[in-house]
Amino acid sequence: MDGPTPKIAALLPYPVYPAKMGGQKGIAFFYRYLLQQTPVALLSVKGQVPDDMAAPYFHGILSPSRLRYINPFLFIRIRKYLRENQIFTLIIEHPYYGWLAWMLKNWAGIQIVIHSHNIESVRFKTTGKWWWKIMRGYEGWAHRLADFSFFITAEDKAWAVANYRIKSSRCEVVPYGSEMANRPDKELKITARGRLCQLHGLTGSEKIFLFNGTLNYAPNLAALHFILQQLNPLLEKQGWDYRILICGKGLPTEMEELKAYRDRRVIYAGFVEDIDLYFLGSDIFLNPVFDGGGIKTKLVEALAANLTAVSSRNGSIGIPAEVAGKKMLVAEEETAESYLRAIQNVEPGIDTPASFFEFFYWGHIAAKAAGLLSKFVKK
Repeated sequence: MDGPTPKIAALLPYPVYPAKMGGQKGIAFFYRYLLQQTPVALLSVKGQVPDDMAAPYFHGILSPSRLRYINPFLFIRIRKYLRENQIFTLIIEHPYYGWLAWMLKNWAGIQIVIHSHNIESVRFKTTGKWWWKIMRGYEGWAHRLADFSFFITAEDKAWAVANYRIKSSRCEVVPYGSEMANRPDKELKITARGRLCQLHGLTGSEKIFLFNGTLNYAPNLAALHFILQQLNPLLEKQGWDYRILICGKGLPTEMEELKAYRDRRVIYAGFVEDIDLYFLGSDIFLNPVFDGGGIKTKLVEALAANLTAVSSRNGSIGIPAEVAGKKMLVAEEETAESYLRAIQNVEPGIDTPASFFEFFYWGHIAAKAAGLLSKFVKK
C-alpha cells in the first residue's frame, strides 16, 4: 500500500461496491472522500470490487453469510488485524455490530466511533417492525458505549441526545453528501432533458415530475400510492401538459408496471442505471415520503442537480431550510391539496444556492469528519 499507513479502520457490515442504492452510496462515497484526507483500512464483506480510491485499503474480512452479524469469532479475527497493524480506532457503520464494539473496546482497548445513517429504532417503528423496541434498547446502548458518534442529521443527533442519553459533546452531524461541488452547467441540464424526451417519447413541452426510490420499501411505496391515487388526479384537473416519471426497482408485481396509469400521464421507467440523467433533466422532484427516518438521499441528489424539489415535512428532514433556500418547497400537511399548493408555489429560474454545496459536498463533509477523527488517532 502506497502512502501513510492507516491508523483508523472502518467496519462496513454489508456490500457497498458497486454503490447503486442510497445506503451504499452513503458509505462508499464517504470513504472515497475521507481517504483523500486520511488513510483508513476498510474491513468489509468478501467478493466486492471497490472503486479505485478504496481498492488499496479494502480488506475482505467478513463472510457474505447473514450469520456474520452474530459471529463471535469475528472478535478474534478483527482484534488480530487491528493489533498487527497497530490500529486503535475503529469506525462502525450502523449500530448493528454494537456487541463487537463492546468486546473490542473492553478487551482490546479499541476506540469506537459509530457512524449512524438513521435512528434505526424509529425507522423500524414507522415501518411497522415488531422488534423496534428491542432495537431501541440495543441501539442506545451501542451509542452510549461508543467514544463518539456521527449522526446523519441534526434531528437524529438531537433525538439521540434526548432519548439515548448521549452527551452532546460526544456526537456530531456528518450528513449524506453529493459529489457535486457546484451547480451543473445549464447546457448539461438541457442535454439531459433532451435525452429523457428521446427515451420516453416526450415532446419536450411537458413539465416533467420525477419520483425515485426503492419501491419495496414501505415508505416509498406509500409515497407512490399517494402520487398515483391522490396527487395525480388533482394535477390532471389543472389542465397542465406534464408527465410523471417513476424510477426505482422493487415495484410489487400486482401493480403490473403501472400499465393502468399509462394514459394518465404516468410513465414507469423501472430501475435506471443513470439516475443522474433523470435528476438533471426533470423539472420538479416529488418527495411525498411521510414515514421512515433519516435524510432522504434522493432529495440531496435532486437538489445537487439543481432540480426543484417539493417534499413532505418528514421527507425534508436533514435538509436545513436556510441551506436549500427556495429550491425546496415543503407541503405543511400530509394531503394532496397541500402538496399541490406547494407545487403551484414553485418559482421558475430559482437555482440551488451555494450554501447547499458548502453543506452537502462530500469533500467538505469528509474534511469535517477527518478533523473529528484526528482527536482519536494515536500519534
